[in-house]
Amino acid sequence: MLLEHRGDRPKVHETAYVAPNATLCGDVTVGENVRVMFGAVLTAEGGPVEIGANCVMMENAVVRGTRRHPTSIGDNCVVGPRAHLVGCRVWDNAFLATGASVFNGVSVGAGAEVRVNGTVHLRTALPPDAVVPIGWVAVGDPAEVLPPGDHERIWELQEPLDFPGTVFGVERGPAGTMMPEMLRRYAGALGAHREDTELPEGRASR
Repeated sequence: MLLEHRGDRPKVHETAYVAPNATLCGDVTVGENVRVMFGAVLTAEGGPVEIGANCVMMENAVVRGTRRHPTSIGDNCVVGPRAHLVGCRVWDNAFLATGASVFNGVSVGAGAEVRVNGTVHLRTALPPDAVVPIGWVAVGDPAEVLPPGDHERIWELQEPLDFPGTVFGVERGPAGTMMPEMLRRYAGALGAHREDTELPEGRASR
């Protein structure tokens, strides 16, 4: 499905393949020889999504761009099944495996690997050729790569990166005070999709 969002239409290279039940929404650019497989979602939530040449977006992957953090994926990259990317820069030849999560403000260096269910957390710089092992967490700039059970060290690095402020523009407050404002803003922004227009097949920009 191709959707016009906020006046922007997806741009799909003539050599690319987009599965019939994949969704491309808004300012999304799909490069030469890219394959966007079944159930994948590429959506520009106020900021663009750009996919370079010879990439594969596998089944049920979700790739988002935001106003503050556009998403750009270089050439020759794999985004695995059920992977989730938002507001990040992925350089050439990276491999993001099944269930990988890559958050706002991240840079994934050229040739890096984020293995099954690995996480690259907010505002983290993963260097070229780095590896995040299965289920591990990379956090910080420069990144530390930590086992998932190392909660104290992960939080020590993560807390000053300010997830609610960076992603939602909301100050972290006492328990129960942050979510109402966060959801007011988030739901308000996502409400723009009520005006989306489905494009007839072949109406994407090329």
